[in-house]
Amino acid sequence: MIDPALLRSKHAAGVAYGDYVRSSPQHEPAWRAVESRVELSPAQHTLIDGFIRRINVICLSGMWCGDCSAQGPMLAAIAGASSLVDLRWLDRDAHADLAEAVRICGGLRVPTVLFANEDFEFLSLLGDRTLSRYRAIAARQLGASCPLPGARVADDELSATLQDWVDEFERAHLIARLSPRLRTKHGD
Repeated sequence: MIDPALLRSKHAAGVAYGDYVRSSPQHEPAWRAVESRVELSPAQHTLIDGFIRRINVICLSGMWCGDCSAQGPMLAAIAGASSLVDLRWLDRDAHADLAEAVRICGGLRVPTVLFANEDFEFLSLLGDRTLSRYRAIAARQLGASCPLPGARVADDELSATLQDWVDEFERAHLIARLSPRLRTKHGD
């Protein structure tokens, strides 16, 4: 169980996507290159824009990480489609206490995305890669566990990974939307 007070304080310490990406001029071009290729479909945009519950999202990341530069712009695009999604970015190494609390398979993975409801109660966690991304990497039989920032991501992999992230945002929203406590709180 992740303490809501910890999620609230870490979210408050996080920065917006643009500030995060600008924090590393050396790595920014790799992030911007993927960002220029990410576009939500009209259906994805409509889905995310239709959220009625606030979702607080924390992304533990590393500017140096290839998986982060390949997926981070997707997260930013999804969050940008709804005023009810508040995405904040944290450097994994600077927030080791949270990173330690959400180890995946014993490792400090990035990106690791934590979803919380309006009261900062834990909803979901997804990290370091979506299923489509894992499938694509497995198909290529890469030896490296983390491609370098700027490594080209195939269009079909980009599209499938974006849909995986949209699905996870939708899943987190539906957990909050269908919560009996929040339905009572909001009278719906």
